[in-house]
Amino acid sequence: MADNGNANNGANEIDNVTQKTAGLSLNSKAKEFKPTFNTKAPSFVPRTFAPPKPAAAAAAAEALTVADAAPKVMSISLGSSAPKASSAKSEPTSAAAPSTISISIGDSSKDSENAESEAKAEPAKEEAAPFSKPEDPSSPATSAAPTTAAAAVAAVATEQPMQTIAETREADDDVLLDEHFKEHLNVIFIGHVDAGKSTLGGNILYLTDMVDKRTMEKYEREAKEAGRESWYLSWALDTNQEERAKGKTVECGRAFFETAKRRYTILDAPGHKTFVPSMLGGAAQADIGVLVISARKGEFETGFERGGQTREHAFLAKTAGVRRLIIAINKMDDPTVKWDKGRYDEIVGKLTPFLRQAGYYKADAIFMPISGFTGAGVKDRVKPELCSWYSGPSLLEQLDEQKAIDRKVNGPLRIPISEKFSEMGTVISGKIDSGHIKVNQKVMIMPDKRITEVVAVYGENESEEPMAVCGDNVRVKLRNVDERDVRSGFVLTDIKNPCHVTRAFEAQLQILDAESIITAGFRSVMHLHTAVEEVVISKLVHKLNKKLQKSKLPPPFVKTGEACIVRIEVNKTVCAEKFSDYPQLGRFTLRDKGNTIAVGKILRIAKAGAAAANAPTAGGAATAAE
Repeated sequence: MADNGNANNGANEIDNVTQKTAGLSLNSKAKEFKPTFNTKAPSFVPRTFAPPKPAAAAAAAEALTVADAAPKVMSISLGSSAPKASSAKSEPTSAAAPSTISISIGDSSKDSENAESEAKAEPAKEEAAPFSKPEDPSSPATSAAPTTAAAAVAAVATEQPMQTIAETREADDDVLLDEHFKEHLNVIFIGHVDAGKSTLGGNILYLTDMVDKRTMEKYEREAKEAGRESWYLSWALDTNQEERAKGKTVECGRAFFETAKRRYTILDAPGHKTFVPSMLGGAAQADIGVLVISARKGEFETGFERGGQTREHAFLAKTAGVRRLIIAINKMDDPTVKWDKGRYDEIVGKLTPFLRQAGYYKADAIFMPISGFTGAGVKDRVKPELCSWYSGPSLLEQLDEQKAIDRKVNGPLRIPISEKFSEMGTVISGKIDSGHIKVNQKVMIMPDKRITEVVAVYGENESEEPMAVCGDNVRVKLRNVDERDVRSGFVLTDIKNPCHVTRAFEAQLQILDAESIITAGFRSVMHLHTAVEEVVISKLVHKLNKKLQKSKLPPPFVKTGEACIVRIEVNKTVCAEKFSDYPQLGRFTLRDKGNTIAVGKILRIAKAGAAAANAPTAGGAATAAE
């Protein structure tokens, strides 16, 4: 009787389900059934931060594809919890058997016989469905292995070693650095006033499509109205009205252009003697220099003689770390020259020994004739009908052929701050001399030890970038920093490895042009990276001979042409590094009364300064002794 009761109950349940599902219909265009799965990973798949290996990942993807190709089956079971695969037409064979109804949704092109064989071949597939109730592991009906796809995923996961979050971030950084598209070079244009630096730079921007034709026509029209028709190319760089009116660059202008091989930033240095400090700020950021020489009769001689800026600019570029120089003999199209080889050879003959004295040897100094106004020899090579005696590369070709600069991409972050802005927050600009920077990175502003966070990084073309690396010129937006708390000469550094700050250091000094002898107590103005501070030579430690051998006794004085080791004290705390560690933060220039007196490199930083850099103070800022 009990058996008959159970059978009747099962029959009633079947009738109820049949009635409730009688009104259901299927979309004839549907290809597959996609139930909503739990987003949590199955317990047999261990979690890992490491991405799957390429080969194993391919195997897993292939297995998942095969699994997806199989018919999608949905089973609704009534009665016993032990499932039994069957076709949609299956019926209970006896009253003692469990009452079961199965609804299969799959490819309608398959007949019932194929569906039965397929269901028998993959019993474990139905059991592994996320919405199935887990069974007793000891039960033979539920101890089947996981599906092929799940097994492949599990195999991939177990092959990978567990990675920490820090290791994953390091790997991400490596990938970003590897994908940093093109090398960047800072090119400084130096030379005497009216040599044609801005005109050459403006024409480069036009020839590389950084300035469109319509804009250049506008400059030409405005320059003609102002009586400066031949200066219109320079207006692409000289955007200041004062510079346009006088035809002289006052500040170190910046512009960006790109070739198929590299990205470049033009640093257009002012050529007038009054603005040498601006030139020094640009030279501190330069990787390579273009010394622009006017071939016009009388102009070369004026710039090269004593008092001209050709000599001083070449010396300062070398001491600022510009190791290679391209000497562009400009204005070869001038009526007084007309691409004359004799005039070109005369200029090369006078410049070569001087550049060798400044430290530029034959391999470091490359000469070429150009016309910055017409563009001959700038982007394309000079045509033979213009200059039959020169068949060398153009200026842009020569820049592309320069050797890659050795960068400290993975070194501690060092960005000497050259400018600051207030654009919905404080923005600083500078060249990355070491390391790399990215959005959301914690950084420190030295010498104040002020900790902040990077909100945004902007590249040379004003676009927002996820990160920038050593050698790039960047603008960095900082969080919760007042513009008044930042000034030129500060350095943006790593938190764990900040730069040194000091008010005294020992340096090797080369006296270039002193009006009189230099003794202890000599005062001057020091240009160190982007910092400008008053200093005093407190002690002459050693005098150096031509072989850089030290004297046993301190010298009473030094004069022009001599080298020495001195102790220098700074009026205010500055960020500095040893030249051997960070050349750009360890070389400096001393100027007095508008002249460059000496150049030097830092050998040793006073211990008190190094200790001050690491001494914590309240509020995250260090108190600099004034």
